[in-house]
Amino acid sequence: MGASKEAVELVRLAAKAADDKKAEELVALDVSARMPLADIFLVASGSSERQVIAIAEGIEEALHDVGSKALRREGVREGRWALLDFNGLIVHVMHQEDRAYYELERLWKDCPVVELG
Repeated sequence: MGASKEAVELVRLAAKAADDKKAEELVALDVSARMPLADIFLVASGSSERQVIAIAEGIEEALHDVGSKALRREGVREGRWALLDFNGLIVHVMHQEDRAYYELERLWKDCPVVELG
């Protein structure tokens, strides 16, 4: 089946916005075959709470500019693990320490990687 074209376009915009805020270790996974609630997970890291917040807010702003508003957002204020749900795209912006601990990529290792360009 694969991720929708819209989700792929959104993840590329989100990755660009995250990169603009100096996010590290950007990985996009096509979870469409294993998860009915989303097509793609984008995982990004920040080295501090302040940077995690800035990355999450930058992604929200960039996607809002193209008409996509987060349906749900969790953890942005805390700056450890921000989760943004854009329907077909779910973004995880994690503090480096939390990302190393939870190892989301290991949990979803059977999912194909989406090229971010």
